[in-house]
Parts: sequence; C-alpha cells; structure tokens
Amino acid sequence: MEIERTPLSDCHIIHFSRQIDARGSFTRSFDYSEFLNLGLPHTVDHTAEAFNKNSLTLRGMHFQESPMPDAKLVRCTSGAAFDVIVDLRRQSPTFKQWYGLVLSENDLNKALYVPAGFAHGYLTLRDETTMSYHLFTPYAAELQRGFRFDDPEIGIEWPEAPLVIAERDANLPAYSSLDRELTNGLS
Repeated sequence: MEIERTPLSDCHIIHFSRQIDARGSFTRSFDYSEFLNLGLPHTVDHTAEAFNKNSLTLRGMHFQESPMPDAKLVRCTSGAAFDVIVDLRRQSPTFKQWYGLVLSENDLNKALYVPAGFAHGYLTLRDETTMSYHLFTPYAAELQRGFRFDDPEIGIEWPEAPLVIAERDANLPAYSSLDRELTNGLS
C-alpha cells in the first residue's frame, strides 16, 4: 500500500497493491494494520455502496458534523466519477479548500481517504457507476448536513454540469448559511 498526499491537509490517495496473474487480479481494498501504522482510522464501522444509473449524476456535498464527524475511504468499483472533498475544519490550514480527482473502475487499486471534518460529493462520468465506501464512524441522521455543489464561496470546478440531482441535494443551503447554523462545528 502506498500513500499519496493531496493538497488538502490530512487527506490522502491510497494506492493498494494489486496482484495480477492468469486468472485476473486481486486487490486488498482495506488493511487494518496498514491504516493503524499510518495513524489513520482503522476500525471500519460499516461499508456502503452507491449505484448511479446515469452519467452526470451528482451526489453531495455531504458531511456529518460534530460530535461524530465521519471519515471514509471511497473507491469506484464500476464506471467513473469525479470525486470531490472540501476541508471544513476551521483550524485547518486548508479550510474551505476543495480537491477533486477521477476515481474509476480502470484503477481499482486507488481510493480516496476522506478525513473527519470534510464534505464529500461526486459527479458520475459514466452510466452505471458504483461508489464503494468504508466508513469509520457510525451513521447519525441527526448530524447529517450538506451544502450546494455549486456554491460560489467554495468554487468547485466540476468537469460538466450535472443532469441528475436528488431533490435533497438540489435544495441544500449555501455554505455561508450552513456555516452560521453549525453550532458544534467540525473538528
């Protein structure tokens, strides 16, 4: 396993080892001991997958606020997506900065580690895209928050305009109004 730093503080691209032989390939998509050695969360609370039927489907920008901000490991297992994170940790040197990369089935040994205190979202680039998550924090519906994907204060540069957006995501508030509303903030 190799760790590649991103421009955002504490966020990493994880490159897993891939074994290839006549049968195909084998990739270990999580390694407790490696994460423990790197000082990253290493106990998975739950896993999830999101299947997206159509290209240019947008999900995000979502996060879970304190006292249980969520950390996750995100990987694309079919199709492709432009995956985006935003640092919402007020004390971070990269506060309110975003980072995006393409995750795809063509690079199954690559995943994005999203630290606690970050918002996450993505735009599918192909039909039938599946995103796989290892989540290190219990889900708490009452702590779920989000802001608009096209918020000018954050300024995410999406590769294309979304065609499919859930009503929930389309109606998320601007970051500025959400920032005032967050009483507990993020770690």
